[in-house]
Amino acid sequence: MAANDRSVAPDPRSLKRLRLVLWLVVLALAVAAVIVYVAARPSGRAGAPAVPVSATPAATWAAGELRAPAFRLQDAKGNSFSLASLRGRPVIVTFIDPLCRDYCPTEAKHLNDVANAFPADAKPAIVAVSVNVYGNAPRVLEQDVRKWQLVPQWRWGIGSSGQLSRVWGAYNIQVLVSSKKIAGIDVHQIGHTEAAYVIDAKGYQRALFVWPYSAGGVVSTLRALTTS
Repeated sequence: MAANDRSVAPDPRSLKRLRLVLWLVVLALAVAAVIVYVAARPSGRAGAPAVPVSATPAATWAAGELRAPAFRLQDAKGNSFSLASLRGRPVIVTFIDPLCRDYCPTEAKHLNDVANAFPADAKPAIVAVSVNVYGNAPRVLEQDVRKWQLVPQWRWGIGSSGQLSRVWGAYNIQVLVSSKKIAGIDVHQIGHTEAAYVIDAKGYQRALFVWPYSAGGVVSTLRALTTS
């Protein structure tokens, strides 16, 4: 690994605050799942209110305060890349299940909207770190590119279970896997923290958005980076 891929030890206070925020996110997603279930049941009464979408980051950092954890993964074509190789422009690091058919495609659409809000020479890179080692086959990733109409700035980050779990841990992403056999076929259910980090052109974390968030909030945060 190149020298510029090394992590800088983060501030323990920042990490404690971040872990608390993400723990609350996991709890909120569980509550949201219950709301969606209740809203979907037939009823003569009005449906439950939608989960509010936030335009405000769950956490922010000042310029130069917290270096984004380094990683090296492979893209959908098997080419190795590092977070450091993307320096020079803002990067959004998110965590996506390629086989997901509920929240993840919607988040992908939001991130498409973020990229499309900027001119060609100012678009952020988007790194989607897979949270599902069972969904990393090239045919699955290419299918998502077509079905989700992913922008050219989107780059999958895949690797072995060990490689991916180290990235999840570094970014405080919880991934829960439950497996069972149905008619002799292994079925894997993936639950994970749904979050996106905004990283500035110098490789420092600047904001954390947790689902559900608005594309407009991310766009505003990215635009503020150019004036800070």
